This record gives sequence, C-alpha cells and structure tokens, in this order.
Amino acid sequence: MTPFNSLRYYLSEHPSIVGFRWSHAQSWGSTWSFLFSSIALYISAAVLLHAILLVLFRHRRPLPLGPVPAAHSLCMALISATIFAGTVLSAAAEIRDSRWLWHRSRTTPFQWLLCFPLGTRPSGRVFFWSYVYYLSRFLHALRSFVAILRYRKLSFFKLFNHSIMIFMSFLWLEFSQSFQILAILLTTLVYSVVYGYRFWTAIGLPSACFPFVVNCQMALLSCNLVCHFGVLLLHFVKGGCNGIGAWVFNSVLNGAILLLVLNFYVKMHLRKVKARGGGVDDGRYVAEKVETVKDRDI
Repeated sequence: MTPFNSLRYYLSEHPSIVGFRWSHAQSWGSTWSFLFSSIALYISAAVLLHAILLVLFRHRRPLPLGPVPAAHSLCMALISATIFAGTVLSAAAEIRDSRWLWHRSRTTPFQWLLCFPLGTRPSGRVFFWSYVYYLSRFLHALRSFVAILRYRKLSFFKLFNHSIMIFMSFLWLEFSQSFQILAILLTTLVYSVVYGYRFWTAIGLPSACFPFVVNCQMALLSCNLVCHFGVLLLHFVKGGCNGIGAWVFNSVLNGAILLLVLNFYVKMHLRKVKARGGGVDDGRYVAEKVETVKDRDI
C-alpha cells in the first residue's frame, strides 16, 4: 500500500470513520446538557483565573508562559491541517459513492457541498470530521487562558466568540446543517496557516510586515459571505436545504463578526495613517492590536 493510499484509508476509509453516527448515547459531548455546562464552566474558569491574577499580582505585567503559546499554536496548526485533509478525502469519497443518486436528482457535487438534501442524517465520513472539528473547538478555547495570562486582560468578546463557535459546531451536527463541509474546509485551511504563522513567530522567527492574521480573517469571512449567498439561492431553487434554521443563525453570526472585524481593520488603518502623518512610528501599536484580534470560526 502506497503512502497516499494509507493516508486515504486512515482519513476516509477506516471503519470508525465510515460507520460514524452522531448519537447522544454514543458520541462524547453530544448532549445539550454537556454543551451548556461546558460553556458555563469555560466562562467561569476564565473569569475566576482573571480574578485570581488580579488578587495575587497587583502589577499588570504579563506572566512568562515559556513554550506554552508556541505548543498550543503548533497543536492547533497540526489538528487543523489533519481535519482539512480528512474532510477533503471524505468529501471526495462521499461524492464518488453518491454520484449515481445525485444524477437522478440533478445535483452536482458543488451543490451538495453547499446544500444538503432534506432529510440528511449526521452520519458517515464528513460528519465524523465535523465531530472532530467540534471537539477541536474546546482546544481552541484554551487560547483565552493563554491570552489572560500573557496580556493580563479579560476579553468578554473573546469568551463570547469561543462560546458561540462551540455552540455553532454543535448545531452543525445536531441538525445536519448545510454548508458545514465548505465551512470546515475554509476555516481549517486558514487556521492551519494562521497558527503555523503564530508558531513561527512564537519561536522567535521574524513576523510579517503587514497584519497577517487580520488579513487572513478578512479573507475567511469574505469567502463565507459569498458561500452563504449560494446556500440561500440553492435553498429556494432546489426546494430546501437541510438544517436551514441553524444556517440562519450561522449567517447572522458571520455578519456580526464581519462587521466587527471590518470596523477594527478600518480603525487600525486610520490610526496607522494618522501616526505616519505625524511622524510617529506606529509599528509597535499595530503589532499589539493585531495580536488582540481573534481568529474566528464561521
């Protein structure tokens, strides 16, 4: 067996992947009680950590974390790359196995990526990787604790954003929401690049001369916006897409995040232009503000 065939087997043809089924009885973290309790625990732990630091350390200086930020970035980059590769191979396998059925309903593979047929159940290859993506949101949420320790600041927007991302990825599985395959592909592709870049800079290598993370964020949200219009069009043309209620919530969330990031982007640009016009080097300011921008899921 060639290396590529071995990779394809373990990422898309393994029995545990092919036979996956989202079930409250079999899948860890698949109940509504777990979802809400885990989000409440996450927010409480972050607030408690911030309060403890305020009591124990009067100064606002960052605490040394050693290799922890770099290790977290490396883990997120590798996990995101694995989910991306697994989703690509699994989607290709599903398209191969279901092409005969789609031919009868005049459905193209791209239409399937955007719009699941009504009655789609959360089982099979692509939903396995959607489940892995859901679990990875908890690892991603650990970045809040790293930020609290490093910058000694508690960002309620970051807590809200991480909580929403966990909640949304749960809804994808619970309601077999359309568009989630492209959403996972776009997000994990960007995350593998962004966290690879963060690992690169965390180990002391030179950073980009432009706001790299913000630009990646804008590109991701712009692609999502275009895809959402495609889902809406197919929903009316094809007679309905599965999980459209969860998709509406997802669309509102993406629109709000896009406006917030766009607002930050414009303010940062205006601040930089103003500082240059006054003869002030604004490089440090921009670098600090870019670090505060959160990578956001769709």
